[in-house]
Formats: sequence, structure tokens, C-alpha cells
Amino acid sequence: MTLMVALGLSESGTEVSASWISGAFIHIARLWPLILLAKICVVALLNLPFYSGDIAQVGLMVAMLAIDGALMLAPRRSWFQRQMPHVQNWMMLPMVFLSGLTFSLWLGYEAKAATDALFLAAVPELAVALLAVCIFGDRRLLGISYFLGALLVSVVEKTGMAQVGLLFSCVLVMLLATVRQATADRDRAIVRHSQDLRAQRSDRLLQEHERTGRGWFWETDRTGCLTYISDALAQTLDAPGDGLIGRPITEIIRPGDKKQGDGERTLGFHLSARTGFSDLAVCAALAKEERWWSISGQPVFNEYGQFHGFRGSGTDLTEMRRSQAEVTRLAQFDSLTGLANRIQMLSSLEQAVAARHGKPGECALMMLDLDRFKIVNDTLGHPAGDTLLRQVSQRLQRVVGDKGLVGRQGGDEFKLLLPGRHDQAALAQLAQAIIASISQPYMIEGTAVVIGVSIGISCCPQDGVTADALIRNADLALYAAKGNGRGVHRFYSSDMHADAEDRRALEEDLRRALAADGLHLVYQPVVSSKTEQITGYEALLRWNHPVRGPISPTLFIPIAEDSGLIGQIGEWVMHTACRDAADWQDGIRVAVNVSPSQFANPGFPSTVMNALAGAQLAPERLELEITESVFLNDDDGTDAMFTRLKAIGVRLALDDFGTGYSSLGYLKKAPFDKIKIDQSFVRGAATKGSRNSAIIKAIVSLAEALGMDTTAEGAETQDELALIRQLGCSHIQGYIYGKPMPAADVLAGQRSMGTAASANGFQSSRPERKTMLRTIAIHHDGHIYTGRVRNISATGALIEGLWNVPEGTLFAIELAENQFVNATARWSKDDRMGVEFAGSVDISTLRNAPRSMAG
Repeated sequence: MTLMVALGLSESGTEVSASWISGAFIHIARLWPLILLAKICVVALLNLPFYSGDIAQVGLMVAMLAIDGALMLAPRRSWFQRQMPHVQNWMMLPMVFLSGLTFSLWLGYEAKAATDALFLAAVPELAVALLAVCIFGDRRLLGISYFLGALLVSVVEKTGMAQVGLLFSCVLVMLLATVRQATADRDRAIVRHSQDLRAQRSDRLLQEHERTGRGWFWETDRTGCLTYISDALAQTLDAPGDGLIGRPITEIIRPGDKKQGDGERTLGFHLSARTGFSDLAVCAALAKEERWWSISGQPVFNEYGQFHGFRGSGTDLTEMRRSQAEVTRLAQFDSLTGLANRIQMLSSLEQAVAARHGKPGECALMMLDLDRFKIVNDTLGHPAGDTLLRQVSQRLQRVVGDKGLVGRQGGDEFKLLLPGRHDQAALAQLAQAIIASISQPYMIEGTAVVIGVSIGISCCPQDGVTADALIRNADLALYAAKGNGRGVHRFYSSDMHADAEDRRALEEDLRRALAADGLHLVYQPVVSSKTEQITGYEALLRWNHPVRGPISPTLFIPIAEDSGLIGQIGEWVMHTACRDAADWQDGIRVAVNVSPSQFANPGFPSTVMNALAGAQLAPERLELEITESVFLNDDDGTDAMFTRLKAIGVRLALDDFGTGYSSLGYLKKAPFDKIKIDQSFVRGAATKGSRNSAIIKAIVSLAEALGMDTTAEGAETQDELALIRQLGCSHIQGYIYGKPMPAADVLAGQRSMGTAASANGFQSSRPERKTMLRTIAIHHDGHIYTGRVRNISATGALIEGLWNVPEGTLFAIELAENQFVNATARWSKDDRMGVEFAGSVDISTLRNAPRSMAG
């Protein structure tokens, strides 16, 4: 087909459609009897016999009639018309060629005896050939095929120079005519094809434009009635396109509101004035919901200046208007919960504290932070977290009602602004109602979820007269609430600044200590319960402050995590512990705690390998203690980290098992070698009626089934040791076998006693102690002093803030508001002293109690 196009021999000079070819062949079949009739007439005019008795002549005549009959009948048959166009074409070409060939052979056979060979052999053949070409019309390939068949015999017969010259002239003329006609056809076809392609491309672009919904087109007659409308627009109006044709365009759209900036000139004015318009905002009149369009149109005039109507286009403005409304809404409301956002809350707070008649405004501000929300968000996913936030906002609005404005600060933080004066009792009652409501279980994706909320409260004007001051002080109160066990509310007090400043100072001191090698490690033995041999030591970080003395890890480790220092500290601990353990006896392991941020760092395995290589320590002698919190972001990265660490050859221990929020499902895929039972289950396990022993037994059974060791932490008394052994724990760690000691003491102990360990402790448990940083008021001899509790038990406490207190001094200590206890100083050193309470104190209630108002 490409060759046919190049020679100009195809029907149109371009592509040949199937319907055209089939129709052309039927046309040829109908006219072909003229060819047969012409052949008969030529024979009659030349007075040639149809039958001379020669078998060859009869065969040629029968073949000629059969081929001509096939050309007349075949294109009419359905089987022929079902063929592909190119198949039909190539079926006709040989039949046309054979038709001309058989006629030329039959005529030449009869003309051999004739005297005028030129006339008898050439002229009749050319006459019928020219008739065939006329029937073929511009289908030159078929015409040339017949012509070649008709002339082939004359060329082979070689009848003379005159005949050859005539044939050559005829062929030359026909070729020149063909080439000229093909050139003209090709030029016309190229132009027509370009026009068709342009028109098709324009149609496709317009259709695509309509189909994508970006715009649509319309047309009216001179009376303003629709003559064309895009299907997209008809679908928008939920009406068939044919049903809208003939209706005035003003029936389906109406002008927009002038107040909304939609233009002063209406559509009706433009239509009546026959003036063009552009981007006119109109509203749909027939749509089921409010829809806005922007339409443009131009009047159409013919070459005589007569008006024919309008043509135009349009686009949908509905989504843009909705987006504008949404932008306006988002400027003041939170997109997730629908509550007031940070900007609106700040604006409302500034209005509430604004001075009126020379006096500052009155209001109360509550800062709320959800407890344990991050765990839900990480374990169930962000969509579940968003669902939870929406449910929390609904509960907040139900509890607060019209008392105040509820807003979302961002993340899991909320604000509550209460205009006007409120007494503390009413605020405390509202805060407790919020805590109770938020703490009720939620159903998220079929899972029961329980969270809590901590609340910090500040009031204007007593806690500040500016928005910034109220926010800062409410934040301090919130921080105090979270530091006192969470799930409570706290009012702002001036001593909270001291606590915040104390934390900031500790952070700065910790940075200096890390830079100046002010931290050190101590090692607590881990003993086999069966052999009472030391199998390893746990490395514990200590900080001896140059002014404050020893700082508890429970105090400075959270500071290190919040400030981002935990990575540097963890790397230092890893290298130091491996270097110290390299000096111990072979087979003695060292256990190092790994923070969640360390575990999440892709470079952590490299840190471990560098520490082992630098200390020349065998990998199996290093045990990494990992808490359940690493599973909060349980994903492929967590599994990959476990795989990389196990490939190094180190041991893995699950630390503080049972105190987190993980599930037992993690144990079946995490390659732990040991489970460490948290000391909260060990302490008091030997007490009558305690359920801790059942929990320990269950953990031991689980570990044995999974092929893991167990270590019971925090064992201090003989009765706890006996119970742990009875329950089957494989290893024991606690004061019963020794307190944490420096690396030098570990080496000295191994040289003198080897790895043997001996139990040494009280027969039964001491009162429970809690570490805290809490400001208290100390009453003595009519004076009130400010102090801080560092740790406390039911019978006594460690207090700092008073210098060189004489032993035996009596105090009345206000541990919380209106909660006093008499105490006696038993020892004092610098600004620290130990006191003994006159009676037992329930320390569990101190977590939820408001702080004392220290003077």
C-alpha cells in the first residue's frame, strides 16, 4: 500500500477505506458486461469466427468467458465482501490481468491468418483496454493490470516495428498520463489529508476538553435558542442534550449576584445587544445543587453581516468557589476536627485579655495534651489517629458546651478558652470532667483504645495579662501535670518557672558533662539462678554533678532524649562498655541499653561493629537490651534492623517486658535471646496476696516455650530471691547480688572471687520508693521554706533546698495542697537531708494531687 501511495496508484492518494473498496468492486462488477460486450463487438467487426474447431481456441474462449463471469459475479458475493479490503484488492488484480491476457491470446490466435496484423492484433486490444480503463476510472492499478495483460501477447508475438512503436507510444502516453494524474491526485490528497487531520485534531481536542470537564461549548440561533450544547454540560444539568436543544439559553442559566462581584451587565443584556462577553459568572437554573459557571460568547455574522446567533464556551466555577470558601474556613478552623485553629484561638485570647476601661480582661486558658496518643497513632496508623482526634474533639465540645471556645493547637494538643472570671473550684471541676470524658474507651477500627489527657490552667489577670504570658504559663502548668503522672490537671504557680529553669540548667550541664567526660558507667552483676555464677554485667549510666551531686538517670535520661543528646550518649556508652568488658574474664557478657532513637538510626549496626572492633570484643559477649517501645513503629525497617544486628552476632534482650504497650505477636518474629522481667513485677512478688508471682510464672513459661532466657530485675530481699528461683527464672539481677559498681571494682572482684556471687540482703522487702522532682513547702518555727523532694517512700523522703539542717529537727511538710505530714531530720549534708515521717504516707496519691503553694 505504501508503494501504491508513492506512485499515486491508490484510489485517493492516501488511505483506502474498506467501504469505498467494497463499493468500487461492486460498481466494476455491474459495468463489466460492457467489457464482455466490447469483446464480442470487436470480434463481430473483424468478422472473426467464434468457433473454428480448434481445441486451443475453444479453451481460450471458455477461459475468457469464465474469468469475465468471475469479475461480474465475485464482488457481489457476501463471502467476498467479508474479506479485508487489501485481500479484495489482491483477489481482483490477477483476475483483471487474466481477463486482458486471455482476450489478447484469443484475438491473436485468430489474427494470425489475417493480412493486416497491425490492425487485427493491436487496435482491438487497445480499444477494449481503454474501455476497461474507463470503467476502472481513477483506480489505475486495476487499469494498468488489465492493460498489461492485453498487450503482453502483442509484445511476445513481435509482429513488427510499427506495432511495437504503436504499443510503446500507447504505454508511454498512458504512463505519462498516469504520472501526471497521480501527481495531481497526490497533491490534492495531501492537502485534503492535511485538512482532514487538522479537522480531526481539532475535533479530538474539543472532545477531550469537554470530556475532561475543564470546559464546554454552546451555540444559539439568532433568537437565542440553543442549537448545540456539550454533553458534559447536559449531564451536569441532569438533562438529555436533545431536550435542551431549541430552548432559550436564559432558561438554563441566570446571572450571578452583583454583590458577589459577578458583573453589572447581565447575560440577557449581551444577548439582546448582540455584543460579545467574557468570563461572565452565572448560576445554573436547572441544576439540583448550586453550580456556578464562567461563560464567554461572541456573536456570529455571515459574510453579508447578517446575525446568525452566538457561539461560546464555559467553565465550571463551582469547585473554585467551594475552594475559596474552604480557604476562608481553614483560615479560622481546623480542617481535621472542625474546631477553632491556632490562629482563631490566639485572636480570641487576645480579645479576651484586652484591657477594658483601664482594667485587663478576665479569662481562663486550659492547655490540653493527650496521653498515649502517639502510641495509638504509631501502632494503628495515622488514619486511626485522625479518627481518634475527631472523637476527642466531639467529646470536648460536649463537655464544654457553650462555656467556652474549644480549639486544636496542632498534633494532639488542644486549647480551651473560658471568657470571664472563674474560681479555681469550678475550673477544677470542669478539668476533671474533661479528663473523665477523654479517658473513656474509644472504638477505632474495631479496636478498643484508651488514652488520657493532661491539663495545664492559667488565668487572667492573676497569671498574666497578655496572650503570650497566659500561653507560656499554661504550658508550664501542663508540663507539671505531665511530670506528675499524667492524666491530671495543674494550675499555674510561680514555682513552676523554677522547675522549668532547673530542667533547662540540667540540660546545659548535661551537654558540658558529655563534652568534658563527666559521665561514667557502673556495672551491676547478672547471676545464674542455678549456679550462682556471674554471667554478665549490665552497664548503667551515672552522672555525678559537680554541684548537685549524683543525678538520677530517671531525671537526666528524659532530658537527653528531649534535647537530642541521647544519640551521642548512647554511642559513648557502647564504646566504653565494650572496652571495659574486654578486660573481664572470657565468657562474661556486658549488657547495654539501647534507646528507641538509637535503634531507629540506620547507622546503629555500624556503631555496634565499630565498638566491638575497637575493643577486640567477641560479638556474643555483647547483649543489647531493647525496650518494647521500638515496636511502636513496627515496619519493615524494624525487622531489617533486627536482622542486621543478629548478623553481627550480638545477643538481644527484651527489656522491661510487660510494662509497654506491645503485643505478644512481636515475640514470635523478633529474634530475642532473653526476656527481662521488669522490677515492678519482682518487687512485692513475695508479699501474700500479690499477683506478681503469677505474672512472673507466665512470663517464664512463655520464654521457655520460645527458647529464651529470663532475667528478673530488682531482686533485693531473700524472700524475693527464693520466689524467683522457685518460679524458674534463669538469671537474677538486683541489689541482693550487688549494687552497680565501677569498672575497677568489677576487675578487682573477678581477681579475688572469680565469677562466684553470694546473696546478701534483707529477709523481706522495704517500703517502696519513688523518684520525683517535686516542689514542697516546709514549715518550721513559724517560717515557710521551699524545698524539693528527690525520692520518697511511705516512711520518709530525700529533700534538698535547706542547708546544714541539724539532726533531729522537726518539720511540718506540705507535700500537696492541704496535705501535711510531720517529719524529723535524720541526716543532712550540704543542701540535702533525709527525713523520717511521723506516720505512713500513701505516695500513690501524690501523683494526682496538686502541688503545694510554697512561699
